[in-house]
Amino acid sequence: MSEQDKKGQEDLKDYAGGWMMERKGTDAPVFLKLVTPIISLGGVAYLIFQMYGDVNHATRGPLVQQFNAATKVGSASTILMSIVAAMVFIYAVVVSVFAFRKPHKD
Repeated sequence: MSEQDKKGQEDLKDYAGGWMMERKGTDAPVFLKLVTPIISLGGVAYLIFQMYGDVNHATRGPLVQQFNAATKVGSASTILMSIVAAMVFIYAVVVSVFAFRKPHKD
């Protein structure tokens, strides 16, 4: 092995018992960094939009409206879903900050 090959091997960092390797000091591609906040914010939007059910649907809309009336929307379930949506939003912010930071040197 040449000196340059040895140096190239030394620059690789091994994860998960050899299943993943990366060159030290490299950064993840931008599209991978954007995936986590997009998916997380999509989850928040889904929870918020579906919190009261699909009341405008042609076949199940009236049933959803009756269910909402019977369970008194604004109850503990709505509060719980709002808390979960807030936690997912906080997760998205924290992971986004972590993802877009400059990689540290090992």
